[in-house]
Amino acid sequence: MNFRDRYLLKIRPEIISNTENLNTRNEEIFQNKTLRPIIKLQEELLISVFRHYIQKHKNIFYNLSTEKQLDYIENAIHKDMKFRNSVKGMIIGQFTLEEHKEYIQNSSSLNKRMMHLVNGSIKNNLILLEPEIIK
Repeated sequence: MNFRDRYLLKIRPEIISNTENLNTRNEEIFQNKTLRPIIKLQEELLISVFRHYIQKHKNIFYNLSTEKQLDYIENAIHKDMKFRNSVKGMIIGQFTLEEHKEYIQNSSSLNKRMMHLVNGSIKNNLILLEPEIIK
């Protein structure tokens, strides 16, 4: 394991997940050991990037009901390919070389899991997306 990989693993938050058993799929193991800690580590950046996304799209988000805001987040993550790919890059860039090898074996399934986690993370931080008050 090289210096970069050791450092990446060291800075990730520890997330305690459900115990694994013989029936746990590789994708779920990867999700719990790699994706969840990286998304937690990148959470502030993801919120900041989404705030910029809102501004770039004329702040329409702020005029929506909470339910519509949640739909807006989901649509941005699942349908705006440019935004989606940018978010994927922020997460994949935090993979170790070994994790990247594992990721490319089943990237389609892991991308779905990744976007589901990002979607949940942004929605759980909805309060942080409120417009900043200028003093």
